Amino acid sequence: MEYGTIRIKLDELLKESGLSKNMLSHRAEMQRTQINNYCRNQITRLDMDVLARLCTVLNCEIGDLLEFVPPEEKNE
Repeated sequence: MEYGTIRIKLDELLKESGLSKNMLSHRAEMQRTQINNYCRNQITRLDMDVLARLCTVLNCEIGDLLEFVPPEEKNE
């Protein structure tokens, strides 16, 4: 059975917010490399604490940050 995937939309939210990755790194108390991995969707396990930090700093809801991509759309 094929499953969908979760897409992290951090890169889009950063552009909308006008924050730099360095500023987000400072405000969310995260390493820049970790932010880069989230922006590139190179995360295999989501950390709830990190998600809460990102939502707090970016003043967004979890649905703004994460998107479910069904299996038929994943391969396109």
